[in-house]
Amino acid sequence: MYSPGWPVGAAEPRHGRGWELARALGSVHGAPPQLASLSLAHCSSLKPHAELEHQASGTKDPNPEPQGPSLLMLRALQELDLTACSKLTDASLAKVLQFPRLKQLSLSLLPALTDKGLVAVARGCPSLERLVLSHCSHLSDEGWAQAASSWPRLQHLNLSSCSQLTEQTLDAIGQACRRLRVLDVAMCPGINMAAVRRFQAQMPQVSCVQSRFVGGADLTLTL
Repeated sequence: MYSPGWPVGAAEPRHGRGWELARALGSVHGAPPQLASLSLAHCSSLKPHAELEHQASGTKDPNPEPQGPSLLMLRALQELDLTACSKLTDASLAKVLQFPRLKQLSLSLLPALTDKGLVAVARGCPSLERLVLSHCSHLSDEGWAQAASSWPRLQHLNLSSCSQLTEQTLDAIGQACRRLRVLDVAMCPGINMAAVRRFQAQMPQVSCVQSRFVGGADLTLTL
């Protein structure tokens, strides 16, 4: 997996991560490479192009062409890590995350991600097999009711510390994601152990349900 950055403790290069990302996407010289895997985790400076904010607000950007590197170049991408890219919004994710071949995605620790963004990602990335959404506190049952049916291939799902989710999300996942093998709902206060056990009974193929501190319990169900 390509991960722009520099050695721990070393000074940031003069051009910073933007330059490294630009090189990775081929926006400096030539066409972008056929990257299959990319990690931008903890790139706090990564933000949507102004075009996306204009679209979200209903105004027209006088200069709509993206300036600099864009994830939209990487049509062959199969793995993408955007963990803790805190400036990303629903609008930017909806515009950029359109990868029909993407299999693994992490959107953990995105404070601005809501149900609207979740549904947009589900439509743009229907082939996901692994998805990490831990610590996304604005996601709710309503979002999962709309998104789950787009992910029939999902096998590993991490929803730990998603504080608004309840057993309704488990029901939606159980009905739509029949290939699921591993689920993490640890530290989800709205999901109790009774709901976890019902889910396990409904989805016998799930080999592991991480449910630490769900409903005050500390339990991992493993077959």
